[in-house]
Amino acid sequence: MIQLTATPASTLTDEPVHIRATGLCPSQIVIFQATLEDEKGNLFHSQAYYKASEVGEVDLDHAPSLGGDYIGVHPMGLFWSLKPEKFLTKLMKRDVMTSPFLVQIKLYDSNLPLAQIAATDPKVSVTLERWYRAPGVTRIQVHEGHLRGALFLPPGEGRFPGVIDLFADIGGLIEYRASLLASHGFAALALAYCDYEDLPLHPEKIELEYFEEAVNFLLRHPKIQKPGIGVISVSKGVEIALAMACFLKHVVATICINGPNAIYEFPLRYKDLVITPIPSFMERVQMDVLGAMRLRHYKGDARDELNQKSVLPIEKAQGAILFIVGDGDECMNSREYAEQALDQLRSHGRNNGRMLVYPGAGHLIEPPYTPLCYASPHRLGSGILLWGGDPVAHAAAQEHSWGEIQKFFREQLTQTRSKL
Repeated sequence: MIQLTATPASTLTDEPVHIRATGLCPSQIVIFQATLEDEKGNLFHSQAYYKASEVGEVDLDHAPSLGGDYIGVHPMGLFWSLKPEKFLTKLMKRDVMTSPFLVQIKLYDSNLPLAQIAATDPKVSVTLERWYRAPGVTRIQVHEGHLRGALFLPPGEGRFPGVIDLFADIGGLIEYRASLLASHGFAALALAYCDYEDLPLHPEKIELEYFEEAVNFLLRHPKIQKPGIGVISVSKGVEIALAMACFLKHVVATICINGPNAIYEFPLRYKDLVITPIPSFMERVQMDVLGAMRLRHYKGDARDELNQKSVLPIEKAQGAILFIVGDGDECMNSREYAEQALDQLRSHGRNNGRMLVYPGAGHLIEPPYTPLCYASPHRLGSGILLWGGDPVAHAAAQEHSWGEIQKFFREQLTQTRSKL
């Protein structure tokens, strides 16, 4: 009798699953398929061909896929290769607290035409729960002063290392990374800064005092470890995170995922300081075969002498900075930005920055096993943005960088910093 197991059946979405089929005929070719429906009813699926061993077993930890959405030994390939049925739909968890994503793993005979799979019952199937928060993690809605966001706390009395989570200017409140960080022992504040509640749809300037208010909010909390906090950021959020590292002394650990080292699009203001943006040039935008916009080269050059006033004074940052770079980023020239920032630190005798470069990874480096989003529509309807990335290389980058992110924060946020 054919048996299909996937263990653990219920776990965090950033944790691996062991998938194994037994009771097959020796050397039988079978199709493994994964399907997922998101909270909006969008369907995602992946599939791969496998050959059973001489004892009629397929163990995805060891067996190579012979074809389908990936080739070779990839134990979690069915998860990171999930593709949307609706073109350019990004998989993103919105309700992180009350429900998991349900992933069905199905096994079919290989002689079944792929077009008929959806209308055919599998030989056997299992359903997995993929959670974005561990048991005991709590969520506190933040609506205090100007702040808008959600604070995730691990179970227990604390005190926990505190982290602010900043995404790009895609708007809204994005919580899935903060809830996962809380599941691994961090007090994580998912912070909105545009297109959420009473925040502006598209900000005309970055008010750094808003983010300073978030730092102070965390440090006042009785369950959060003092004296310093961390910031994790991606894309436009990197500008803000670096500015926080430069001007806010309690920011002692900063992670920058594929973002610039200068101010672009709109100015940054902090008290009496105003940093004007470097101009961008729409004529430099390239279009790919999908009609998506490649923005990699459309921003003005931060190395140009005329733009130096817009480069963030990263040498003022007292804490450690980790740059995470996808070499296949089609949205920003993120490796060059990170190298410029590190050169700037070195030129001032500083060694508090380092860079992790992932060949083939795209712009949106997320927690492990998240499917690659190669391109998606802009939230304001101004076109399709190309993010880039090779699926296999991107998946490897997400898995490795997630461990490095947690390691970096634990090292930096548990040290005593008497100078603060």
